[in-house]
Amino acid sequence: MAVEVWNGEERRVVVSVGEVTGAVGDSVTVLPVVVAVAALTDLHLPVLLLGFAVFQFVWGFRYGVPVSVEPMKALAGLVIAGALSAPELMSAGLLAGGVLLALGSVGAVGRLADVVGEPVVRGVQLSVALVLARTGLGLGVAAPATATLAVGVAAVAVALGYRRASALAVLAVGVVLAGLDVGVPTAGLPALAPGVGFAFTTDGLAATAGQLAMTVGNAAVATSLLLSDLYDADVSPDELATSMGAMNLLAVPFGAMPMCHGSGGVAGKYAFGARSAGANLVLGVLYATAALFAADLVAAFPLAVLGVVLALVAVELGKAGLATERRWLAVGVGVLGLLTNVGVAFVVGVGVDRLRNKV
Repeated sequence: MAVEVWNGEERRVVVSVGEVTGAVGDSVTVLPVVVAVAALTDLHLPVLLLGFAVFQFVWGFRYGVPVSVEPMKALAGLVIAGALSAPELMSAGLLAGGVLLALGSVGAVGRLADVVGEPVVRGVQLSVALVLARTGLGLGVAAPATATLAVGVAAVAVALGYRRASALAVLAVGVVLAGLDVGVPTAGLPALAPGVGFAFTTDGLAATAGQLAMTVGNAAVATSLLLSDLYDADVSPDELATSMGAMNLLAVPFGAMPMCHGSGGVAGKYAFGARSAGANLVLGVLYATAALFAADLVAAFPLAVLGVVLALVAVELGKAGLATERRWLAVGVGVLGLLTNVGVAFVVGVGVDRLRNKV
């Protein structure tokens, strides 16, 4: 059964079973990272969730197709690992938003994607995956019994054929354990305030460069192609960049997390059954509801379970990072990013890629 919510000139917004399951497909790329950031920093999970809720609604109705709203994973991964502070994260989100808005407004994203080679983008993804894996291992070792339980749940999910949802299943275990610790959570309205301030530093600038490489390649160019392939939607990379820029400039000052679109979230929604922006409507409602009850649970969330969640996210991100014909360059950028920082790895990777293309 499907309920039609809105019927525009070109696109319909429908709520059906497929849209509900499609919403789950997108959440597997969002919730583990967002909960990790909230658990390991002073950022407030209810505000983070509310930011995702608002822009699921906004972009769903704006584009009329299941556009994803995801964390900026390079920045999130570095703040989870302790390589960036929360104020640096917020500042980087503002800076990335300004750059994306400017690039998209003048139609430069497509041209920039030609300069930043695909193996370099994959290498940045791999670098973040390695940083997340290192952090996850450290958290899991601190409480091996709890981590073993989480790994067992993930193994069962994979064995049953739900590999993509394994991180979400482990996250659910963490929520249950936290609930047993604090009891039934009470509802509370999120306080819209950044709380952590802002700090523009060289580390933040370097991280922003790496994030922009991922955003241009994955959240703009690849997402535009995927929306065309799966939904026959004409949404240009520059249009997506403009919307991401506006989203961050509007949301980050209120304490929301730096956000972007992403091909992974679009693919997840489609694979789980979403065929209209109804999945955005469903997911927006779910995020907004969770924001009302999240504060108590995140404070008690077991860090060992969080470590396993991060490891599972790292595996998925790492597989994406290796999906290139020039794997040697992606691996080199990834390892260099782990040993130094993502910004240095990005600059070196672009230089090597450009030199190789001239030879």
